[in-house]
Amino acid sequence: GYNPEYGARPLRRAIQRYVENPLSTKILRSDFKEGDTVAISVEAEELSFTKAEPVKA
Repeated sequence: GYNPEYGARPLRRAIQRYVENPLSTKILRSDFKEGDTVAISVEAEELSFTKAEPVKA
């Protein structure tokens, strides 16, 4: 989370490494398209990205 010396930068890097980068790769491979809802879960200590049904407001 938060480090007094570095602020929230370590958290930001973790989000990039574990969420943004793998999700970007999947979008480029056309696993997901514009408008898709993506669910992120943990499987075998790794994040798993799956297409989900949109949540109705």
